[in-house]
Amino acid sequence: MIDLQSREGAGGAPALELRGATLRFDRRTLWNGLDLEVKPGEFIAVLGANGSGKTSLLRVILGRQKLSAGEVRVGGEPVTAGNPRIGYVPQQKLADEGTPLRARDLVGLGIDGRTWGFLPSRAKRAKVDRLLADVGATAYADVPVATLSGGEQQRLRIGQALASDPDLLLADEPLASLDLANQRAVSELIDRHRRQRGFGVLFVTHDVNPVLGMVDRVLYLAGGRFKVGTPDEVLRSEVLSDLYGSPVDVLRARGRIIVVGTPDGGHAPHDEHHDAGHQEVCDHDPEAETQAVAL
Repeated sequence: MIDLQSREGAGGAPALELRGATLRFDRRTLWNGLDLEVKPGEFIAVLGANGSGKTSLLRVILGRQKLSAGEVRVGGEPVTAGNPRIGYVPQQKLADEGTPLRARDLVGLGIDGRTWGFLPSRAKRAKVDRLLADVGATAYADVPVATLSGGEQQRLRIGQALASDPDLLLADEPLASLDLANQRAVSELIDRHRRQRGFGVLFVTHDVNPVLGMVDRVLYLAGGRFKVGTPDEVLRSEVLSDLYGSPVDVLRARGRIIVVGTPDGGHAPHDEHHDAGHQEVCDHDPEAETQAVAL
């Protein structure tokens, strides 16, 4: 059982609070008046079409992007860049061939990215060993990262994100490019640790099905608007049709949810995610129109 009291900030603050949060780029509003509270131990999936502002939301929480209006707090405190109370699993990018980092070096970056070195202190080595064991990566602790599979590398990034014992874990498309077996393994790994450690989770994904049984609530972003609730409350034809302003059908088959329609009135934007300091850009993707999207 999660000891939620141990995870509460001063005055019983939630892991994350957004109040009236609005983000605009030029004349385009990604979301307006967003209110969201993530409790300790709560698992929230963030859904929406490409370009709806999912990654930008994480950038705001990480202190890399300023809100146009409203406020955001982590553990009751204003956001700051490099906040150790936040663990972050970025969009997966496989390590380049020849990268000298071993698995334990990558996890060690989560402890102190400035002084990881190849000869860590005894205390740091012991902590890295514990984190490797926690994410099931002990067997390849000293193997070069570039030789590992996508699922193995993702385990290491989760270990790195857990290094500071965070109050909030942000995961940006952590299942992308993984096969079904690794999607399940990575999802269950995050779910197990949030239950054991009691941190809140904000999990950005295009497909909610791998985590459907783990999710407490859904935040759905679309067309500058949003909806928050349980999967059964949000993932319904009438709710998404209202959110998009056009007909959307939500189908359930064999325990999976499929959303069929033309998001954003026939336009399915395409995200281009850049490094810190760059904004999320929306381009038209004609091949994405009128397709069935598994959520």
